[in-house]
Amino acid sequence: MNRLEGKVAVITGGNSGIGLATARRFAEEGAHVFITGRRQNELDAAVRQIGKQATGVQGDVSNLADLDRLYATVKREKGRIDVVFANAGSGTLAPLGAISEELFDTTFGTNVKGLLFTVQKALPLLRDGGSIILNASIVASKGLEAASVYSATKAAVRSFARCWTVDLKARKIRVNAISPGPIETPGYDNLGLSEQQIEEFKKNIVATVPLGRMGSADEIAKAALFLASDDSSYVTGIELFVDGGMAQI
Repeated sequence: MNRLEGKVAVITGGNSGIGLATARRFAEEGAHVFITGRRQNELDAAVRQIGKQATGVQGDVSNLADLDRLYATVKREKGRIDVVFANAGSGTLAPLGAISEELFDTTFGTNVKGLLFTVQKALPLLRDGGSIILNASIVASKGLEAASVYSATKAAVRSFARCWTVDLKARKIRVNAISPGPIETPGYDNLGLSEQQIEEFKKNIVATVPLGRMGSADEIAKAALFLASDDSSYVTGIELFVDGGMAQI
């Protein structure tokens, strides 16, 4: 245990779901975690849940001033970063023919612009030999109905991991992507579907998963812990699928 003892980690979207589960794991392994979230109440509750090794900084990753405030806080309190988990993301289903400009701008603003500047603005504080983890998705490898905009953003994330691996090789900074499959998180409430439609959606997805179930946020957190720790010291540029086999067959 204590694989992240003394490390400083930044996790965007750390107030719920995969981000919160990962923040808990990192803290249990000895890291101090800075987490972000747009909703102050949820962020405060997450910090209480994680404990004294967590600091919450309210903000939206698509807002560059919020990112500047995040890293100013990290610099003031810890002076460095060892791990960045660019996790914050969003997506709404819409088939071609029903895609609005607002949906496009919002999804790309968070998942592409927000992720890019989360990482870029961390670089002055990120120590050489550090770890960057990007939250991608199996949708970058699959063709799912009504998911073209969201899928395109996650394909961009996968490309970032490859290119940044080369950009940062002189600093020995490892860049890897995690691609979750269907994970049981509150994010399904944001798809624009009714409760009955969400249940039907999950049922249809599970039917395509070889392991026959949804994954848990903590299963993604365990993969993120591997990529954050020295256990993955010779791993960079990869896409680690944590998907119950859904995108592998």
